[in-house]
Amino acid sequence: MDKSKLDELVAATHKARDARELGYREQALKLYPWICGRCEREFTRENLHELTVHHRDHDHDNNPPDGSNWELLCLYCHDNEHQRLLEADRQGGAGADRPGTGGATHNPFADLKSLLKKG
Repeated sequence: MDKSKLDELVAATHKARDARELGYREQALKLYPWICGRCEREFTRENLHELTVHHRDHDHDNNPPDGSNWELLCLYCHDNEHQRLLEADRQGGAGADRPGTGGATHNPFADLKSLLKKG
């Protein structure tokens, strides 16, 4: 594929993504209060550009009109959410929010009674 056709394809892909995002973002901002769903930071028109739409199932094409696959997150919480997903995938898919995960196994209080008797 020559460079001009590749450039056209990339430009068309970006344009389609921007149009899709504008549609569901505008819908989500009408449905939900302008508050980050994690840190509860409140937003105004002045800083609304820092509030993003997160797809709960991570499928950006799943945009039901009732907003059930969306949550509003600030830039920082949104980045954190995606970082957690990447780390879970690196560890074999065992994320903290996924069923069947091992979670923490260390119990710092397991031998507390004997430790207190020693002191």
